[in-house]
Amino acid sequence: MLEHRIVKWLFALALLAGLVLLPHVLSFSQREIAVLLVINVLLVVSYRLMTLTGEWSLGHVVIMGVGAYASALFAKRLGVPVPLSMLLGAGLAGLVAGILSFPLFRMKGFYFLIGSFAAGEVIRLIWKFFSYPFGGPKGIKLIPPVPDLGSVAFYEPENYYYLCLVVVGISLFILYRIEHSRIGLTFHAIHWQDKLAESVGVDTFRYRMLAFVLASFFAGLAGALYAHYVGTVNPTRFDVEEMGFVLIWAIVGGTATFYGPILGVVVLTVINEIVLRSLGFDTARPMIYGAILIASVLFLPNGLESLVEKVKAAFSRPKQAKSAQQARESA
Repeated sequence: MLEHRIVKWLFALALLAGLVLLPHVLSFSQREIAVLLVINVLLVVSYRLMTLTGEWSLGHVVIMGVGAYASALFAKRLGVPVPLSMLLGAGLAGLVAGILSFPLFRMKGFYFLIGSFAAGEVIRLIWKFFSYPFGGPKGIKLIPPVPDLGSVAFYEPENYYYLCLVVVGISLFILYRIEHSRIGLTFHAIHWQDKLAESVGVDTFRYRMLAFVLASFFAGLAGALYAHYVGTVNPTRFDVEEMGFVLIWAIVGGTATFYGPILGVVVLTVINEIVLRSLGFDTARPMIYGAILIASVLFLPNGLESLVEKVKAAFSRPKQAKSAQQARESA
């Protein structure tokens, strides 16, 4: 057990060192990709939180857009300081999710999926057709950036990467603690045995709503981080095609573990930005992602996380055999 903990801590330290040193080995354009990757990690992990109750949404990217638009409007129209506007944008995304919970959670399964898509499209069309204050099809431009911290300028990709790393790291810690708390266990119970959970007094509607609101808050925070880095938001950025990428990241990575979706978004981003872009196939990204999804469902139904579990099992097998041998010898 002690040896296992030492290995985990060493792995965590090596991962942290790698994340800190990463911008120093990347080109300028790759640093920008790294910033967006860190933001997408928060997006897909927040999406997984909602799936713990068994409900899959097609409106999560639109909720991300709510956080982006709200934070941009708070900062640009009302002059709210950017760090505060980010939190307000995330909070508004959670509030919108809470309001949508009342009609959406009258549905389950496939009907919830379609209902979430319809609700997301309504929100997106509001952004598209109202020039004030949402900017219409062109969206909002010249969004105020994160203010400099002394001599640290956050318009530089390297500095913004570290800012996102801190914000997303704290967010992931909170999401991890939620999942492994009594609330998270209740989410799992609702997923697998909702009728049984209701029979022992669990209010399944409130817990589904709580999962939706929490997931939306962190999706909104991801949207706010995106908006104040890119400097512009528009309805096209949060359409169903972008939602399809989030679904593929989650499914290819796997949703049984906390790190599964992270594996999915990291591996597919590397494939897209390094392999496909270098070969000139980046415009074929939807088609290739679709092929990867089909291959994953056929040959790796439990996602990339199942490979990690197999590697763990392969390393633990010799140790178990050695322990059994020592037990037989001592007997």
